Order: sequence, then C-alpha cells, then structure tokens
Amino acid sequence: MPRFSANLGFLWPDRPLLERIDAAAAAGFRAVELHWPYDIPPQDVRDRCQALGLTLLGINTPPGDAGKGEFGRAALADCRQAFEADFEQALDWARLSGASAIHVMAGVVEPAQKDKARTVLVENVKKAAARAPDMMLLLEGINQRDKPGYFYSTIEEKADIIRQIGAPNVKIMFDAYHVGVAQGDIFTRLKTHLPLIAHVQIAAVPSRAEPDEGEVHYGNLISELDRLGYRGWIGCEYKPRAGTDEGLHWMQDLGARLY
Repeated sequence: MPRFSANLGFLWPDRPLLERIDAAAAAGFRAVELHWPYDIPPQDVRDRCQALGLTLLGINTPPGDAGKGEFGRAALADCRQAFEADFEQALDWARLSGASAIHVMAGVVEPAQKDKARTVLVENVKKAAARAPDMMLLLEGINQRDKPGYFYSTIEEKADIIRQIGAPNVKIMFDAYHVGVAQGDIFTRLKTHLPLIAHVQIAAVPSRAEPDEGEVHYGNLISELDRLGYRGWIGCEYKPRAGTDEGLHWMQDLGARLY
C-alpha cells in the first residue's frame, strides 16, 4: 500500500511554511518534504511536525546564486568551498528539524565542463556522505526542458555516479515526472534501478499538475511500485491546477489512499 508525502515546495503555495504543514496534516498526509526551508528555524518545523504526528522526510541543499543560474553547486568546479558551506547548512538544518534525507543539488553546467563536473560531483558527494552517515543523500536528475543545462537528466547517469561514489547512504530520487519528460519508459527504468532508489516523486507528465492526467497512468505506477516491493514514501511534488485541497480528489479517482 503506498504512503504519500506532501511536497510543501509546491503544495499550498499561498501560505507560510508552518501553515502548509498544518494544511498537510489536515488533509490527511502523514509525511512532508520541503525544498529550501532555511528562513524558518528548524526547531519550529520539528515541533510543528511532532505536534501533528507528521514525519519530515527531506530537504534540498541551497540552490546557490540565482543571479548566476547555479541551481545547486555540487558539480561546479569553482564552487567547492561554497558547496561545502551549502552542505553544512543543509546538514545542520536537517538534523535539528528531524529530517532524514538531503537532495544534493548538482547545478547547471556548461557542456564543455561536463567531464570535469562529474569528477567534482563524485568527490563532493563522497565527502558529504562520509560527513553525514546518519543522512540519506539523494541525487535527482532534472529534465532539460525545465532546467536547461542541469548537470544530469537521465537516471542512468545518476546510477553510474552512485556506483562510483560507493556509499550506502547515497541513492536515487526517482521523480517520475522528470524521468517521463527527459526519457520516458518509466516502468522499465523503475524496475531496473529499484535497488538504488530511496524515494519516489510523482506529477502529471508533461504538465506537472495533479497526477491524474497526461501520459502516465499513476494508478498503474502505484500498482507497479507495490508489485516491486517498494516500501518508501511517494512524494506528491506537483503544481496544483487551482487550490491544493480541491485537487486532492486525484487519490480517490485512482483508488489510492494517503497511507
């Protein structure tokens, strides 16, 4: 039976973070995941989640310099010290808030720098994994339509990098939306890479709205996850077409439950 997590980077965007946590609990979710919550004291988020019986899953490392279009710095050769600072900030926040995972954002890389960036990413994540054995570090590809130049967009690239790193606490975040837009053949890739997958996220392909439209039938995907024995959370990282609460009927439409 699937367990759904509310991704509060996209859901209930019309209210502050602590109120989004309240809304997730009121809607029946039992877990939440965040993007960049660094303007909120981690203890406040921990206390609110504990009071509501919510599990806090993961956060992202800081996105870096928006003016430079970095979108993460783990693969940027001239940002090694900046990435170390980013990761320390994320690790401190995660530990104090009770989060258990960090999505390590690679960043936007020029094509000519790809080979060098790969070496930098492996070195940076290997150090980060050793620094945080209590934390699951997640690598996620982002499709090139949404973020042109992002370091990787295919699941095969992530799997190869994870094998190079060789750390048990570095795994794949399998975002079915990004895999669908970037590559397709979601079910085959899910089955092939399941041993390396620690978290799954969903949204409609190609709109990124509620997962009840488009190219992927998520009822079938949820059934496949059950059949394959996936026992992790499924993150609802979609952009609601209108109000978040009004759009939650997709679960009933698919015959799914929150937990």
